[in-house]
Amino acid sequence: MIKRVLKHFHMCCGLGGGARGFNRATPRVGTVQAQWECLGGIDVDPAGLRDFERLAGVPGTLMDLFTRDQYTRFHGAEPPAGWREATANDVRRAARNERPDAVFISSPCKGASGLLSEATSKTPKYQALNELTLRCIWLMGEAWADDPVPLIVFENVPRLATRGRHLLDQIGKLLEHYGYAVAETTHDCGELGGLAQSRKRFLLVARHVAKVPPFLYEPDKKSLRAVGDILGRMPMPGDIDAAGPMHRTPSLQWKTWVRLALVRAGSDWRSLNDLAIEDGHLRDLVIVPDYRSGYMGVHGWDETMGTVAGRSSPTNGAFSVADPRYRQSARWNHGQQFGVVDWSESAPTITGQKSPGQGKFAVSDPRPNWNRHSGNLRVVPFDRAAGTVIAGGKGVQGGWQSVADPRALDRKPGDAWSGGGHYGVLGFDQPAGAVSASARYDNGRFSVADPRMPAADERLTCVIRSLDGTWHRPFTTLELAALQSLVDPEEQLILDGLSDSDWRERIGNAVPPAAAEAIATVMGTTLLLAEAGETFLLSSAPIWVRQVAVGLSVAQPELAEH
Repeated sequence: MIKRVLKHFHMCCGLGGGARGFNRATPRVGTVQAQWECLGGIDVDPAGLRDFERLAGVPGTLMDLFTRDQYTRFHGAEPPAGWREATANDVRRAARNERPDAVFISSPCKGASGLLSEATSKTPKYQALNELTLRCIWLMGEAWADDPVPLIVFENVPRLATRGRHLLDQIGKLLEHYGYAVAETTHDCGELGGLAQSRKRFLLVARHVAKVPPFLYEPDKKSLRAVGDILGRMPMPGDIDAAGPMHRTPSLQWKTWVRLALVRAGSDWRSLNDLAIEDGHLRDLVIVPDYRSGYMGVHGWDETMGTVAGRSSPTNGAFSVADPRYRQSARWNHGQQFGVVDWSESAPTITGQKSPGQGKFAVSDPRPNWNRHSGNLRVVPFDRAAGTVIAGGKGVQGGWQSVADPRALDRKPGDAWSGGGHYGVLGFDQPAGAVSASARYDNGRFSVADPRMPAADERLTCVIRSLDGTWHRPFTTLELAALQSLVDPEEQLILDGLSDSDWRERIGNAVPPAAAEAIATVMGTTLLLAEAGETFLLSSAPIWVRQVAVGLSVAQPELAEH
């Protein structure tokens, strides 16, 4: 086998998902096999570049690609002292002064994203951000004007084809000026990479006519996977020891947990409209806590209130009301707020949004977090036979390993046990007794009545058994990374910083490595064919979208002369 090294370079590289995917690709033609090598990347985010070095294996370059005018419009202020516009020489240096075989450009997409309103997208701030697409193409073209890059891939959100149409037309003309044939299409990263999410993206492919005559074939499309295929291989959320800090369960407000629990798996907030409400109450179901009378109690609109306590909160009594005047927000009519993905479904596109209230970012997890197998934490009545005693059943969580012993509380006056304070609960304003070496809740007054229950707007982690018997919960940050194929489900991932919000934004902006690997494989095959002087490959694979194939294969002498 003859080995060949191909070089790739990334502009607006982010945390390095695209670069990681290119590094994995090993295209082959006959007895020649290629390995992609990363020359580096450019980005304006220092934290993202530190992640890029971890994932791509090479350092990136911190560089602002804005023009001065674009910088001022985007930031609303002049650049700081010492700032200067990037040049073609800067881009070449970032690529180690080598000419790459392929350049992957993933410009910021917020200005064209459907998450941004049409009016906001037209403001000077986001128009400047959109213009960075054209700026990147120009810098790349000028950097290697004397020795053009053979293949270019430019990816963005699908709506760029409409909101940024004027920019794409200019990009096409600019690339033609540099000698490229250009075609636009869309693809689903989930189908290219075999992911458990559907992620539609805009794709512009450019082939330098004189250097690359062969067809560019389409990557094999794979079936979308169920989220359970990925999540089922991971530890339970919150198991930090096994999976690391990125796998912690997000803390949400109590009302958000309740909404998630009531959403039908595979649906979103709109399924809440199917619940029957009578007299301000859910008619057909009720949330039942496992302790305390009145806990999370809700009064009907026409009912009288009980005694108002010194600390009246939803979590320590019936201090809530079913207000019939509530109306669903009109802003939710077209979204997927509080959407819950069924365990057997694929996830939607992973974005930088971080909470269940901003999209379909929760899952109906059927794995019994509260009951890992039959008999867990079960208690045998005193008058019944015990279950089989097994070798692994050493703890109360291992099966029917507890008994309801009626003798414990059947004590007589004067009994030492009776006056020993067993199961004693101290008031929050009382002093404790002497703390013994064996102090436990069942051998003295070693429990406390803690009044510090969560306030209504405090964040907490809850497990509510939903109507379908599963736990409707948000995806953890690590799970989102796994759905993006940034990490295998059995692995840990450590990104720069300590903020889930920052992690999720970078993960949501990333190119899935599995999809990038598929693209790099077919591009590498095309480059190997060109090197061998071949212009056609007999293959059952479809040519990568008919309009792309025509653009990449038809001879264009007038362009080849440039």
